[in-house]
Amino acid sequence: MTLVIPVVHSFTDLTHGAVAIHGGKGASLITMTGAGMPVPPGFVITTGAFDEFRDASGLSELIDSELDELDVDDVTSVDAASARIRAALQEAPIPDSVRAQVHDAYDALVRRAGGETAVAVRSSATAEDLPDASFAGQQDTFLWIRGADSVKEHVRRCWASLYTSRAITYRRSNRIDESNLSMAVVVQKMVNARAAGVAMTLDPATGDRSKVVIDASYGLGELVVSGTVTPDSTMLDKITFAVVRQHLGEKARELVPEGDLLVERDVDAARRGVPCLDAAELRAVAALAKRAEKHYRVPQDIEWAIDADLPDGENLLLLQARPETVHRAKPPTATVPQQASASGFSLGSITASLTRVSA
Repeated sequence: MTLVIPVVHSFTDLTHGAVAIHGGKGASLITMTGAGMPVPPGFVITTGAFDEFRDASGLSELIDSELDELDVDDVTSVDAASARIRAALQEAPIPDSVRAQVHDAYDALVRRAGGETAVAVRSSATAEDLPDASFAGQQDTFLWIRGADSVKEHVRRCWASLYTSRAITYRRSNRIDESNLSMAVVVQKMVNARAAGVAMTLDPATGDRSKVVIDASYGLGELVVSGTVTPDSTMLDKITFAVVRQHLGEKARELVPEGDLLVERDVDAARRGVPCLDAAELRAVAALAKRAEKHYRVPQDIEWAIDADLPDGENLLLLQARPETVHRAKPPTATVPQQASASGFSLGSITASLTRVSA
C-alpha cells in the first residue's frame, strides 16, 4: 500500500500555518481561520507539492544551472534564463498524487459553495515574510478561475512565476538565499457579495470606543469604499449591539459579478427603501468587527461582505482588517501583531481582473 503524504491543507485543517510549508499568504490565512476569523474559504497547496513537482521532473538541476553565475545586471541574460525555466515548469507534468489532492480540495470547496464557484489562485512563496523585503507583485496571482482543470493549470503558472525576471532580480539584489526557496499556492473562493461594506470599532466622528459604526450597501463593497453610493450607516452599542442611530442611504447602484464581468447596475426602488442588512446581520457584522479588535488589540477598520453563495451562518466574510487611524488611541506598550489583509483580498483586489460595465 502506497502512503500518500498530504500536500494540500484546507484553511480549517490546522490552527496555525507555517511559512516553510504554506508560504507567507497561506500561513496567514490558516492562522486567521484558526483564530476564528471568517476569511473566504479555501485551501493551500503546500511547498511539499511544489518540491515534489520540481524534483520529480528533474527541474532542480535545470534551475540551478540557469541561475549559477547569472549576472542580474545583464537584463537580456536574466530574461532568457527566466523564459527557459518557466517554460520547463509549465510543460512538466504535475505528479498524479498532487493532481488528485488538488482536485479533491477544489471539489470540496465547490460543494461548500453550493455549486461551481470562481476562485483566486495565488502565489505564496516562502520568502514573502522577510522583514526587510517586500515581495508584493513579484509572483503571480490569477482571479476568477473556474473549474478543477483550470485551477490546476493556474497552480502550475503560479509555480513558474517564482522565476520571473523581476523575482530573480529582486532576490539577487536583496541577497536572498535561494537554496531553500519554495512556493505554496493558495486557492480561495472569490466573494460574490449580496451586501458589503466597512465597519469601525469606534465612532469615527468622536473616537468613542463604546460604539461600532457600520456602512453597508448592496453588491461588492467597492462602491462604498470609493464613495460612489450613499450606504446605510448604523451605529451600535459595542456591548449590547443595540442600534443607537441609523441612517438609510440611497444605495442607488450596486456592483455585481456576472460571468467574467462586473456589472454596475441600478438598484430597484423597493430595495433602496429598506436596509440592506437585517438586525441579525448588523449584530453579526458588529461582533466580527469587535472580534478583530480583540485579536489585534487596537481599534479596527474592517471590510466585510455577505457572500450569496455560502449558507447562512457561514456567509459573513472578513476581507480586510487594519488599524483605525483617525481617532486611534495610543497603542499599548505590548507589541501589536503585524496586520495585512485578513483574507488576502481587499475590496479593490476582488475586482482586479474583471472588466467593469454599466447596466
